[in-house]
Amino acid sequence: MTFSASDIVPLTQARAKLSELADQAKAGAEKIITKNGESYVALIDAERLDYYHRLEREHIHLRLDQTDKGLADVEAGRTRDAREALADLKYSRRRLCANAGSC
Repeated sequence: MTFSASDIVPLTQARAKLSELADQAKAGAEKIITKNGESYVALIDAERLDYYHRLEREHIHLRLDQTDKGLADVEAGRTRDAREALADLKYSRRRLCANAGSC
């Protein structure tokens, strides 16, 4: 998401306009509140915050699943030397670039 200048609000102004800023956040705007000229907190709709938290939990579960698969591969002996794997990736990339005519 991109922010405009109106989305960045000094804390002193936020205090005076909290109700208005909350209405804007509820309507979908995200506000960055600054303190001493630096980002301090964000004001967003509670439903959007809940959505962000759900995404974060899903991301954690995906990473745990990938970790479990990686450990299972190690236990089963499905491993490769990192230098060989990187060399294969570089070779594959060169071939793709050559076939495409550029990279």
